Amino acid sequence: MTTNRSDTFDIGGELTVHRLGFGAMRLTGDRILGEPADVEGARDVLRQAVELGVDFVDTADSYGPCVSERLIGETLALDGDAADVVVATKGGVLRNTAGDWLASGDPDYLRNAVLGSLDRLRVDSIDLYQLHTPDPEVPFEETMTALAELKDEGLLEHVGLSNVSVDQLEQAREVVEIATVQNEYNVGNRESEAVLQACEEAGIGFVPYFPLGAGDLGEKAAVVADVAAAHDATPQQVALAWLLQHSPVTLPIPGTSSREHLTENVAASRLELTDDELARLSE
Repeated sequence: MTTNRSDTFDIGGELTVHRLGFGAMRLTGDRILGEPADVEGARDVLRQAVELGVDFVDTADSYGPCVSERLIGETLALDGDAADVVVATKGGVLRNTAGDWLASGDPDYLRNAVLGSLDRLRVDSIDLYQLHTPDPEVPFEETMTALAELKDEGLLEHVGLSNVSVDQLEQAREVVEIATVQNEYNVGNRESEAVLQACEEAGIGFVPYFPLGAGDLGEKAAVVADVAAAHDATPQQVALAWLLQHSPVTLPIPGTSSREHLTENVAASRLELTDDELARLSE
């Protein structure tokens, strides 16, 4: 992996965003269900992200469900920031009353899902629409063809994937241009390293979810803490800085409902790790 550092990335070759984005999954209630306990507080976190220069926000119709998208659409419209922020959303997952995440890649379902997302986000076309996960009950080509058609109709500007293998990425690219891939990945979890490598070779953005490992960086936790102490930084900042320097196509999307944590996360984009520190974290 190259360690060249750029502050921006061109999604789909044309949507230029700062590489450190904001994951809006937590702008909901407990277990990612229902309204947040403090709705205005959730809006303020989103507003602060934009004020701090974040211009890439990631969400999904299953967050709430529908709650995160609606809050983003309302808040950006009210503040007049909609044109300055690239909003990526995801579809293809249903939530039941127990809060389970159920794949649904049926073409008709996806079409209706896109229409709902357009309405909640208050846009005529979605900047980046990502398949949340492949549906084992629906042929993958059918799912991707449906998204390709929605893009051709102008309802989607760019198409992305989430939770996919290298083979699935290549299959999807035979049907429609893929702008991003969003897989779980962080300094302590490299299971998607091959997918990241494929994205880097193709110039596709790689959006690592759980970039902070949900607080668990496994066997890398001690090294991360050691590097953090050397920089008078937090372990979370080091984990984000590593992602930004590990590959030029990574677009980390740390999520939080705390304004203090948000400020700390954004500051990580200014943290420069040494070659030796990168090697220790990457080995």
